[in-house]
Amino acid sequence: MNILVGIKRVPATAGQITLTPDGQEIDTRYLGFTVSPHEECAVEEAVRLTEKHGGSSTVLTLGPEAAIDQLRDAMALGIERALLLETDGREWDPVATSSAIVEAIEAERNAGRTYDLVMFGNESADSAGYQVGVRVADALDLPCVTGIKALEVTDGRASVRRQTESGWEVADVPLPAVLTVKEGINLPRYPSLPGRLKAKKKDIEGIKPAWRDGGLEKLRLKLPVQAGHSVEILGKDGDAGTQVVELLQRLRLF
Repeated sequence: MNILVGIKRVPATAGQITLTPDGQEIDTRYLGFTVSPHEECAVEEAVRLTEKHGGSSTVLTLGPEAAIDQLRDAMALGIERALLLETDGREWDPVATSSAIVEAIEAERNAGRTYDLVMFGNESADSAGYQVGVRVADALDLPCVTGIKALEVTDGRASVRRQTESGWEVADVPLPAVLTVKEGINLPRYPSLPGRLKAKKKDIEGIKPAWRDGGLEKLRLKLPVQAGHSVEILGKDGDAGTQVVELLQRLRLF
């Protein structure tokens, strides 16, 4: 089976996010970059499926030239081929992003390459739009299941499960299909040294889609309110024990 995985270059989730003075962009001078945790699981799932069923896997991203690093990270895990939809660094909204990905998939189809599964993370770690996978599926007229945490492929069909507050939902869809994956569907492997060396030698195929306006207008970015923290010194040496007991009594924990 042939699988396409879409990923996005995002600021490292553990990094301290700061904004440019005009509030229009994330200040990336001191940030590292990675892919979203959901997308890491989508990459791992694609590798597992091709290991089990055979076929090939391709990773795709829309982003600046620097996103090649994230594509090579995916190839170091076992993805065989990479495709960069190179932009000038401007942020594309979900409408424009999905349109560019659809055009790339259709170009692949015209060149004789088709995909049984197109997989995305459930949402990106930065904008968390939840839209790209659904929009791609709609444009390609393919079945789509979002938020999945279990997947089995048998006889040209995908059996998927997703978790809800009341239990598990189960769906069975024919292939080809579009699936969006949630963190927890698997435990992504660490790239091996041979895998990294092999990924460095592989070519990255590139397309430069023309900039398009998806229709959404960004006014400004705003950081969430940071939770405040306080520290109370509970005495020194032997006095600390008494203070701890008094604190627990005040908190009604003792």
